[in-house]
Amino acid sequence: MLVVYDDAFGQHLRGVAHPESPDRVTRVAAALESAGYLGERVAARDATDAELLRVHPQSYIERVKRDVESLGMRRVAYLSTGDTFIDPSSLGVARRAAGGAIAALDLATAYNRPVFALVRPPGHHAEPTRGMGFCIFNNVALAAHAFVAERGGRVLIVDFDYHHGNGTQAATGNGVSFVSTHAYPQYPGTGGAAENALCADGAIVNVPLPPDYYGTEPFVATWQRALPELAARLRPDAIVVSAGYDYAAGDPVGDLGVDGPRAARALATLIREVAEEYANGRVAYCLEGGYDIGTLARCIIETLAVHDDAPQEAQRADAAAIPAAQRRILDGVSAWAA
Repeated sequence: MLVVYDDAFGQHLRGVAHPESPDRVTRVAAALESAGYLGERVAARDATDAELLRVHPQSYIERVKRDVESLGMRRVAYLSTGDTFIDPSSLGVARRAAGGAIAALDLATAYNRPVFALVRPPGHHAEPTRGMGFCIFNNVALAAHAFVAERGGRVLIVDFDYHHGNGTQAATGNGVSFVSTHAYPQYPGTGGAAENALCADGAIVNVPLPPDYYGTEPFVATWQRALPELAARLRPDAIVVSAGYDYAAGDPVGDLGVDGPRAARALATLIREVAEEYANGRVAYCLEGGYDIGTLARCIIETLAVHDDAPQEAQRADAAAIPAAQRRILDGVSAWAA
């Protein structure tokens, strides 16, 4: 499986005590190389202003530039829109992360194969005019809108991060749809079922989960029910995955009590099946959360292994394990998708 990675991703917040640390990619890249999964590494590139403008207005791009330039002698500060730390390298690294996500979907499209963008900073909390939650530019939304702008068709963004991708939801529409499971009402406090909007040009499907524990069986079963039905209705031409592995048990920032590697394998198997059925195999993963480095590396290795191995039928989780609250939301999606 192709992996988009750049050593520049280790510069942002280097030496700063922060959960979203350079180790999240540098140590994971080393683990992938040791396991034989970095042989098809592809360099990232910077996103241009024209590409950023597909999601973020010029006023926000200029604000990020000014905030970074105004650091002066300070080592680190908050982005003026919210709770995102920046340092002198942050604008350049965020451009490279956004460009890496766009490049990953370009490669997936060119070769009809899966690609994993091992990028940081993450992006799914970045709204069009506001960076927040460790995020500066919305990597997955930029990749999805680049695809639609350049090729037409539809893109489905799949987000299994512990936290809701409020920024991605805000960028949904014009052929880009979004489906997410997430702890609710944990940070950022958005993603309730009342925000769902079922329309073919840009569906929003939120399946909020209990914030403290959900478990492996219902987590996998929820996705095994939601994703095939939604894909059958939307028939996406490409799939972009907000690959946040902080749902895994023991994650210091998330933790839904889910066996991380086991769920990563099940989700990748499901995504592979759906991508091959509807999108000619075109799927681009983009790293979001995941803050226990060892678990993060194992989850990503499981994801890559699924796409590198011969196709295997997904083991079905027990749909009866899905709690009633989540089942009601899925019933509504099923009725729309039918």
